[in-house]
Amino acid sequence: MNPLFQGLCVALSCILASNQAFASGCDAEIDQPVSELSDTAPLTLTDVIAQVRTLSPAALAAKLEARALNAEAEQAGRKLNPIISLEVENFGGQGATQAFDQAETSLMLEQTFRLGDKRRLGQRAARARAALQSAECLVMLREIELEAGLLFAELAGTIELRDLAAENAELTSQLADTVKRRLDAGAAAPPELSRAKTDAALARAELANAEEQVIARRYELAALWGDSDPRFANPQNLTLAEAPETPSSEHPRLIAANAELSRRQAESDLSKTAALPNVTISAGIRRFEDTGDSALIAGVSVPLPVFDKGQDQARASQFRSDAAQLSHSATEQQLLSEQRSAIASLKAAESQLSILRDEALPEAESAYDAALRGYEIGRFDLTSTLNARSALNNVRLSVIQAELTRNSYDLKLRSLVSAAPFDGGVQ
Repeated sequence: MNPLFQGLCVALSCILASNQAFASGCDAEIDQPVSELSDTAPLTLTDVIAQVRTLSPAALAAKLEARALNAEAEQAGRKLNPIISLEVENFGGQGATQAFDQAETSLMLEQTFRLGDKRRLGQRAARARAALQSAECLVMLREIELEAGLLFAELAGTIELRDLAAENAELTSQLADTVKRRLDAGAAAPPELSRAKTDAALARAELANAEEQVIARRYELAALWGDSDPRFANPQNLTLAEAPETPSSEHPRLIAANAELSRRQAESDLSKTAALPNVTISAGIRRFEDTGDSALIAGVSVPLPVFDKGQDQARASQFRSDAAQLSHSATEQQLLSEQRSAIASLKAAESQLSILRDEALPEAESAYDAALRGYEIGRFDLTSTLNARSALNNVRLSVIQAELTRNSYDLKLRSLVSAAPFDGGVQ
């Protein structure tokens, strides 16, 4: 391939990688205004994703580093500064050279020229490094967004667990009241009331723990955007539309792999120019004090590439470029594998949730209602009623956990295919 055409292709790929990363918000204003979360309206997943995109400390640091590398890329394109020098010779010696009568004064201007198009290739390599940092910023941002989504789903699930614990505490309290009435009527033994009260106390303890877990999840979620004091309303149940199963070619990890490949190619092209040394040209004027005459002087200096022609560095850069190509292919296959695995896991979680919610839960509710009515009229003993209540509580707990598992796999799949709410990262 023609070297010039190859260089243009690499430059274009750097620009495309940079544009994809910048569209992510990694080149957005650091201090752009952010709407405050409402403490009355239910928190939404969209609110959470917007907060971490704008306020995440880790993402902000990555954005600043991307800007720093862009500034360095501009610096790499600057020409070398000329050097001006003033030299005085033949003075401060013995005899005629003791004073300045025999001195020679030279005023020189030097300029080094980087041959082999080093300046342009150096700037292109620097821009490729900046594009890679922007792409890695995008990868970090997607990971933080996914973590925020999973914590949001966990918070919603923890709130459901708290509500379940509150309902279970109410059920155990009602059962204890029923046992007391039967005891007062002489239809139950005192140990039954003690057992029912113990069960009710355990349920209240579970409720207290569930309430603290909600507070803990709120702090964990707020910490993702650097807030130590959660000031937002609790979310409602997380509901997501059906996630697409089409693999995406715009995942941040794939963009980063493209940027890494472009960087390695640009650095390989730059390393090949080491075989062509730089040239320094100097020119000036010299004054002879003994005669009062002046003359022009000029010079050229070139390092002789006798021992080091940069060939080993060029080979190393080529090896790294080949490794980046392999990594790019591996990233494509890994993303495809993760997408297929997430789809399979999501389908399994949906099947489990459907069975628990549509079959197991109605049966458990019916069994507990029947056991409670039977105990009230003396047909069933307390143990059967408590077992039915425990089974109902376990099924409800399994439903909530299955919903959380389903939502977690759904969010992971959406993150992998760049679907909502993770579709704002790449334009």
